[in-house]
Amino acid sequence: MSQPSPVPGANPGPNPSSSSVPRQIPVVVLAGFLGSGKTTLLNHLLHRSGGSRIGAIVNDFGAIEIDAMAVAGALGDSTVSLGNGCLCCAVDAGELDLYLERLARPSSGIDVIVIEASGLAEPQELVRMVLASEHPGVVYGGLVEVVDAAEFDDTRAKHPEIDRHLALADLVVVNKLDRAADGERVLGLVRSLTDRAAVVPATHGRIDPEFLFDCKPSEERVGQLSFDDLHDHDFSGDDHAEHLHTAYDSLSFASEVPLDPRRLMAFLDSRPEGLYRIKGYVDFGPHDPGNRYAVHAVGRFLRFYPEPWAPGDERLTQLVLIGSGIDASALAKELEACKSDAPHADEHGMWGVLRYVQGPGEQDPGSWDTYGPHDPDPEDPPV
Repeated sequence: MSQPSPVPGANPGPNPSSSSVPRQIPVVVLAGFLGSGKTTLLNHLLHRSGGSRIGAIVNDFGAIEIDAMAVAGALGDSTVSLGNGCLCCAVDAGELDLYLERLARPSSGIDVIVIEASGLAEPQELVRMVLASEHPGVVYGGLVEVVDAAEFDDTRAKHPEIDRHLALADLVVVNKLDRAADGERVLGLVRSLTDRAAVVPATHGRIDPEFLFDCKPSEERVGQLSFDDLHDHDFSGDDHAEHLHTAYDSLSFASEVPLDPRRLMAFLDSRPEGLYRIKGYVDFGPHDPGNRYAVHAVGRFLRFYPEPWAPGDERLTQLVLIGSGIDASALAKELEACKSDAPHADEHGMWGVLRYVQGPGEQDPGSWDTYGPHDPDPEDPPV
């Protein structure tokens, strides 16, 4: 079984900082009903960030591991606590921007922001708030819904709205599988309730952080500690905690030939269920000779970020695909078939890609941004 490579090795090439595009920090919404394991998952991400620095917005401070938050405080002002109830009720979009601005300051060195919702929060409202943010330094990074496999049937009976939450999610973590008597049935049921979201099995909230954000090697940090530096790497006595990636397959794809945007979008729209994450850069050649396109996909969530080519950049497409049970050879052939054989640009060829590029000031929270490419909100007009 292949293993996901660290981002610098798996995704070599031009440094994004070499472009003039302002750095944008992804904002991931972490939701789930009480007891599902959101806090455990967040603490796992904090401890296993691979050198990346996480800013957390939480609204149940008492539920967070206190020593972890104390360390966060020692690292800088990297945690926002809202003790006055549900986050989606406690602040409006304008107030949320104040918290995001605090974490997105270049001096903070934050690489990703995670909003942990309370157990009774409405995920759709949180997503809308992030999408409505006017802060230029942040970008929506997807909705992660955590469910308790052992209590899933009872949770659905008490909170039937969970079906709607799962349909909105970009990635679903089916947690506490070690406590579920019929985990495979629960996994199958959850998959039937999602709208092609990635469904990841987990115990103790342990998922590969690469599913959510690019982990930076610790040596890239100069003069700034991370949780990896400050905590013992023996996580709860599990010798295999450092090897979560062994449960997943990966594929690295590189091409000197530009990709055809229509063919690539057809590939992305038909990606298999077990393909959790896609990241990297795409060269569309004559369709946009001035830019390369960073691509970020988590489950059904998809976004492209155009970045100007810097002088001397080697024009390559470089992608990493991570999943479970994927047919890497078949996916490689499909990507090979996406190579362009046209010397000139198709006038409308980029339309499909541009639907997944956030424009300046875009604030339409009811569009494909929330619902994904496979099932846009039927009440929304075409974009």
